[in-house]
Amino acid sequence: MRRYETIIITDPDLSAEQRDPILQRVADVVNQGDGYLALTDEWGARKLAYEIKKKDRGYYIRLDFCGTGAVVNEMERFFRIDDRVLKFMTVLIDKSADIEKIKEEIAAAQREAEKAAEQAAAAAAQVPSEETAEAQTVTAAAQTSLEEKAEPQSESDDTQTPSEEPAETEETQTTEPVTGESEAAPEETEEEKK
Repeated sequence: MRRYETIIITDPDLSAEQRDPILQRVADVVNQGDGYLALTDEWGARKLAYEIKKKDRGYYIRLDFCGTGAVVNEMERFFRIDDRVLKFMTVLIDKSADIEKIKEEIAAAQREAEKAAEQAAAAAAQVPSEETAEAQTVTAAAQTSLEEKAEPQSESDDTQTPSEEPAETEETQTTEPVTGESEAAPEETEEEKK
C-alpha cells in the first residue's frame, strides 16, 4: 500500500450538507479499493491565489489515505466530473506505508492535541486569577505611593509663611520675549551707530 495526500478545493458557496456527499464518495472509493482513509482535515474557506471558475475563494479539504494507484485514479476521475470541486492535487507521501503504524501516529497526534487543549484551558483559567492578583498589588502600591506623596506636601504647606509664597511665584514665572521685537531693536541701533 502507498500513502497519499490529496488537497481538494471545493466551491465556497456550498453548505456542509452539500460537501458531505463529496467526502462520502471519497471514503467509499478508498474502502472499495481496500485502502484506509486516515484523516479528513477541513481547512475552511480561504482566498485563492487566482480565480478558478470565476471564484476568488475556495473551501480547502485535505485527505490523508492509504491505497493503490487504482484508488487515486478513481478519486481523480470523480473530482474531474463533479462541478462542486474546483481543483484537486494528489501527492505520494510514502511508497510502502504500514496501516497499523499510521493508525498509531494519528492516535498519538490526537492525544497530543488533547493535552495541548487541556493545557491551554488550564492556562486560560489561571491567567485571570493571576491578573487580578497583579492588579490588586499594583493598586495597593499606587495607593501607598500617593499617600506618601500627599504627606510631605501637607507638611511643607504648613511651614511656609505668606511672605515666601509671592517670591516663589515670581521666580518660577518667566517672561518670553517676543522674537520680532527683541531682534529688530538691536539691528536698528547698530545701523544708527554707523
